[in-house]
Amino acid sequence: MSRTAERASAADAGTRPSRHPGFHAVAWRWHFYAGLYVVPFLLMLAVTGAVMVFFTGFQTRLGFTVHVSPQAVALPVSQQADAVLALRSQATLREYIAPRAPDQASWFVVERDGLTEAVAVDPHTAQVLHLVDKQDTVFAWAERIHGTLLIGDVGDRLIEIAAGLGIVMIVTGLYLWWPRGAARWAQVLVPDLRLKGRLWWRSLHASVGFWISAVLFVFLLTGLSWTGVWGAQFAQPWGTFPAAKWDAVPQSDANHASLNTAGQKEVPWGLEQTPLPASGSSLGAVGVPAGQPVNIDTVAALAKQLGFEGQHHIQLPQSETGVFTISADTMSGDLKNPTQDRTVHVDRYAGRVIAEAAFADYSLVAKGMAVGIALHQGDLGLWNATLNLLFCAATVFLCVSGIVMWWKRRPARSWRVVAPPVPKNLPLWKGGAVVMCVVALVFPLSGAVLLAVLLLDWLVVSRLPAFKRALG
Repeated sequence: MSRTAERASAADAGTRPSRHPGFHAVAWRWHFYAGLYVVPFLLMLAVTGAVMVFFTGFQTRLGFTVHVSPQAVALPVSQQADAVLALRSQATLREYIAPRAPDQASWFVVERDGLTEAVAVDPHTAQVLHLVDKQDTVFAWAERIHGTLLIGDVGDRLIEIAAGLGIVMIVTGLYLWWPRGAARWAQVLVPDLRLKGRLWWRSLHASVGFWISAVLFVFLLTGLSWTGVWGAQFAQPWGTFPAAKWDAVPQSDANHASLNTAGQKEVPWGLEQTPLPASGSSLGAVGVPAGQPVNIDTVAALAKQLGFEGQHHIQLPQSETGVFTISADTMSGDLKNPTQDRTVHVDRYAGRVIAEAAFADYSLVAKGMAVGIALHQGDLGLWNATLNLLFCAATVFLCVSGIVMWWKRRPARSWRVVAPPVPKNLPLWKGGAVVMCVVALVFPLSGAVLLAVLLLDWLVVSRLPAFKRALG
């Protein structure tokens, strides 16, 4: 690149010419190309994420909070469940969700005819108040779009690629805008609203991007933890709670992920791949007192005895070797503090506590993900949900401002991509190739896409005049 071209490139990127103009051009070019793919997905993630945060932070994942008139005494859980099963006589009871407060309803999850329904019950009168298809709530639709675009594994992989490339955008954006000197810090941290046109948009884009870059990185990383390749095959196995800690308790063929219902993520990330213990042994600590039947009422009483208060879940055994599972965690929206996550398994025959996992038992990776995912979902309280909504709005602005800057930068009446120019005399091992190799090692799907783009850029775009005219 000539010095004139370098200055023009730097001006378009909104920065001063770098001491390493070749890498500066590569960073800008990769920021631009990554944005072409990432922006539509980032817009979708921000909008659906805002919808999910609204229900997680301000209502419930099953819809608006169902209130009741509080009374001194609640009816036995079994009596509340009977009211549900009287309404859905052919259903199988899967789960009981204790009310968060005395003025809120209990919830029961049942399955029938391929449907998973959640039923709200007044815990004081056993009156059925509300029924929802758990797969047809606003939260459920937003979560499915957020995770798979409603097209299954293909959507999951496309979003995984976008999340990895989003991290590339963060790194290259920070490189382009990183302040050099006191004056530059002021220009990046505080947008110059006196500017006009594209310069106004560029200043706001840089400042907003700089301020939210760390949060965006955490959100993309925690989002990647749920994906089918990087999450399920790389990150999650490293952080999964080892069932061997449970002193040779018999294990079932099912894992904790089988406790999720209607395809929603409700089990802590660090436990999903851990096998469930099996009932039928003489192991475990005293739970339900000897001589008492082991049923939903005695297990609910045991939960209170073990310190479970407010909203918590009791999953019922679904097989001959299944267990009662008592849990309270931020993943299900029960708690506002992930360090209090706790899961207890009870033998369905002897009523003994045969296994337990709490936050302190998680691996370092699982602890980090428990906190990161809670932050991601807005589970830490109203302040967290409110800030997450503001973050979603800022992310939407970044996407829109990026599109506006491209629109204003393109030649008049032209729909060419107008990519930053390819730097000349830049050996492949420098700059972008190094970034590509790192991303390929850490995020395989995104790395494969970057490798394909790099080869296409080097072998085709930069060598054929027709492509250069279309993109440049």
